[in-house]
Amino acid sequence: MADAVTFSFSDTIAGYVTRFDSGTRLLRLKTSDGREFDVSLTGGPSAELVRNLDEPYIDASGHIDEMLSPGRFLFVYGVHYPERGGSFDAKRLVFLGRGAEDFRFEEPSWWIKQIESLADFYKRAQFGDGPVDFTEYRTEIRLGGDKTASHVQETDTISRLVYGMASAYLLTGKDEYLEVAERGTEYLRKHMRVVDSEEDVVFWYHGISVDGDSERKLFTSEFSDDYDAIPMYEQIYALAGPIQTYRVTGDIRIKNDADATIRLFDKFFFDPEQGGYYSHIDPILFSADHESLGENAERKNWNSVGDHAPAYLINLYLATGDQKYADFLEYTFDTIADKFPDYKHSPFVQERFFRDWSHDTAHSWQQNRAVVGHNLKIAWNLMRMNSLKAKPEYEQLAKKIGEIMPAVGSDVQRGGWYDVVERLKEGDQEAYRFAWHDRKAWWQQEQAILAYLILNGTVGGEANLREARQAQAFYNTFFLDHDEGAVYFNVLASGTPYLLGTERLKGSHSMSMYHSAELCYLSAVYNNLLINGREMDFHFQPAPTDLPDRVLRVSPDLLPAGSVRIASVDIDEKPYTDFDADALTVRLPDVQGRVKVKVRLRPVVKK
Repeated sequence: MADAVTFSFSDTIAGYVTRFDSGTRLLRLKTSDGREFDVSLTGGPSAELVRNLDEPYIDASGHIDEMLSPGRFLFVYGVHYPERGGSFDAKRLVFLGRGAEDFRFEEPSWWIKQIESLADFYKRAQFGDGPVDFTEYRTEIRLGGDKTASHVQETDTISRLVYGMASAYLLTGKDEYLEVAERGTEYLRKHMRVVDSEEDVVFWYHGISVDGDSERKLFTSEFSDDYDAIPMYEQIYALAGPIQTYRVTGDIRIKNDADATIRLFDKFFFDPEQGGYYSHIDPILFSADHESLGENAERKNWNSVGDHAPAYLINLYLATGDQKYADFLEYTFDTIADKFPDYKHSPFVQERFFRDWSHDTAHSWQQNRAVVGHNLKIAWNLMRMNSLKAKPEYEQLAKKIGEIMPAVGSDVQRGGWYDVVERLKEGDQEAYRFAWHDRKAWWQQEQAILAYLILNGTVGGEANLREARQAQAFYNTFFLDHDEGAVYFNVLASGTPYLLGTERLKGSHSMSMYHSAELCYLSAVYNNLLINGREMDFHFQPAPTDLPDRVLRVSPDLLPAGSVRIASVDIDEKPYTDFDADALTVRLPDVQGRVKVKVRLRPVVKK
């Protein structure tokens, strides 16, 4: 193959302005890894300012010259021509803020407005203008919010929607979002929950198939990877939405369900000899080694070992302060730090294991491949845990992942983060090969954004801040659907939406409102409280008598001790003073029924 590219193609360059000549209309950009490109603006490209969901187009075409100041980061979409060694003609410029150092996604309300738009989209898609009736809920939602012919209601996707709505309430205090979260939680408890009194556990159906007034329970997973088994991750994510709702309401029934589900994990998924949790059990004997499980028998993976923390366990600890959940978290992250690194062989962690923790490198689709987002998810959650109980191995591993990943998992040419890549190179390969494609999934961008935001907010570092901003820039430029609402599942490497198959959908087995809402909630927390020193309001609606000693815990996440404190509290729109500012707790009044609590948190200025 010839060394030079001899054909034209369109593409995106993400880079920093090094110089711009307004006379020749020639712009020079430097990519995040230091390569420089000349871009011609002689064709009169359009220019715009990045915009949030529900915002109008913001034209900047008449301000290009003054905005191309040195050091500014932007995206340029254009056409490469092979002539004269290659030229790049710009067609579209996207600026991230009005000033060279401005990034609109760092505005105090950016992510709050985004989660409101997401909540409005999914509420409208599922329930229209009518009442919130979960018998009308469907897992599959088309691009514009219409429902498909599928009548399946999956437990996990309902739970993920509930998580998104509860998170939207936490940030906005809008009752309509809490109504969806609570009705969804009740629907899960009534239709998807199984209480096994003999074993003293709770487990959750995969879902139900609805046909008019009748419903057929789907006991085992219908998803191809887990068919006819009970996968751990489905049981884990069944708790995600209810537990986020529990943080708002303090409904003790939700906590009881969580405790009973954790007993399920410990009784049937836990490996008492080798440690860790199995990924699947069979539906008859609840055994992890039954031959019917096939290649899933006696296996452990990221989802079964690590996903407890972000999905429900951190939030359960935040709501209760119970030491047993802190101990479970510590066990989880000790296991991750001990078993997952494999840096003698690969820059990526190992994700799948046999019972004895030897590496399973031939499993199904994954083989010996890395999910880029899982590496970043580990870094993000290690730094959360490090704020609860600091250990050198937590911080060291998180920082190592943060340092290694940009070169092997990100797109240093266009921005954004890739999906699945081979963990090892073969022969004279210089780059880690893509497993199937070079597309970028919305949820993997989330992991990158949160990993680098929390790294910057806790241990600092210009490199972490730069990676966080670049990841937020790509996501907000290319994943927001300004025509139909919500966010795209996948985009091409260049940022163009990929709208084929299930990746065209806004609701599916893999997508509901969870990752996009989690991103909004925690990006608001990290940007405002940890990085930019700005106050934030959070909203709760508990019944004081439901909480032990009437104490409401209001910490928004596992943040460094002493980094934030309560500035003020309002209960039912009146100032209230019975709170411990440093402990982030409010002692509620001794009244019956629910109260509306608004808590303002203030970052502590570092001395």
